[in-house]
Amino acid sequence: MPFPGKPAIRRTGPGNRILALLGGLCLFFSLVEYLIPKPLPFMRIGLANLPLLLALDLFPAGEFALLVLIKVLGQGIVSGTLFSYVFLFSLAGTAVSACAMYGLRKFFGVKRTGFAGIGTAGAFLSNAVQLVLARYVVFGPAVRYLVPPFLAAGIISGFGLGLFCGIFAVRSRWYRMVLSGEAAPAADAAGDKIADAAAGAKADSASARRDRARLKRRENWDGFFPAGDLFIAGFLMMCFFLFNSSVSSRFLQFLLFSVLAFLSGKKNNPLVALFVMSGVVFFNLLAPYGRVLFEWGPFRITGGALLAGLRRAVTLEGLLMLSGACIRPGLALPGRMGALLAESFGMLGALQKQKAALKPGRIIEGIDKLLWELEPLERPGTSGGRHAGEIVLLALMVSAAAVLRALTASGFWQDLRWLPYN
Repeated sequence: MPFPGKPAIRRTGPGNRILALLGGLCLFFSLVEYLIPKPLPFMRIGLANLPLLLALDLFPAGEFALLVLIKVLGQGIVSGTLFSYVFLFSLAGTAVSACAMYGLRKFFGVKRTGFAGIGTAGAFLSNAVQLVLARYVVFGPAVRYLVPPFLAAGIISGFGLGLFCGIFAVRSRWYRMVLSGEAAPAADAAGDKIADAAAGAKADSASARRDRARLKRRENWDGFFPAGDLFIAGFLMMCFFLFNSSVSSRFLQFLLFSVLAFLSGKKNNPLVALFVMSGVVFFNLLAPYGRVLFEWGPFRITGGALLAGLRRAVTLEGLLMLSGACIRPGLALPGRMGALLAESFGMLGALQKQKAALKPGRIIEGIDKLLWELEPLERPGTSGGRHAGEIVLLALMVSAAAVLRALTASGFWQDLRWLPYN
């Protein structure tokens, strides 16, 4: 749906605030998507692309690229996937779709390109790039079975998101104000203007007790380990994990990372992890190679395909567990990018506090009101200076991953020798 706008306006201070505001909205929608069950970890509806569509007519290319980086990095941090293949998929898909959407809007102009068409093109290209990556990283040649439903889902979700964006652009007072180049309004204690939802009625249910225990673990973990030190330790463990050629040893590292993710308060469902790993192995078996281990009609299980599937499944889920344990909000990045990302997390905090404004049937009005009134919340500080216990525990984590890698190099592991390739 075309929206008659004006050329992009270069901004200074107010532009930073609008960038951070849209960045916070990206992170908020990323959290919403994170809670939606999906058959594949990298499969998303694309809600977090709504602020990117809105930004097409607001910023020049450089600032639009900053918003894309805020979206990708922030999404990796809030969902705990910065060390995983999901981040790679998100980075590639978002970069290609964002470039395409921005190029289409600028080349053909506002009158010839509507948000629905741009959203559809962006979603299609994003899913196409992710399928190419899935071919080489996850599923192998069997990815062809995913192409029709995955691309169809992208087209439908992109079209729907574009329609919503077009309607929002027409009805939003905030968007019209920013597009006209006026200064963004100052908020007056926005946290007091919008009442939060009442506490859940199931406070004493079993799930609520599990959630409280998990949040307590997260509080203890975040209070004990500084975000920067945890990031460095996670990066070192990731290196030992990826350069480990033994599937058996890598599986033990996966178990170590799962324990760390549990202790960190990461919300994980073992059944979902098992389902995803089984799916990865199954799709690899659809492209058989190596010695036939089992045959049932036309379906054959071969040693090479099974070992490749096990390796990929353990690697992908292991990276997710490690990333969830070692990546969290509060990770500071340098420069303007770091400042904008920090302010976007502040906006995310305000959005989470005021989410009661988003009522069914009045989503557009709720988002518009939030954008008018939001001010970033101060991010909670990380734990104090380094202490001996924190350093020792981080060293033990890294050492455990390193020892498992070293045992592989020494030939200690007989890595699935019963499973022949040929």
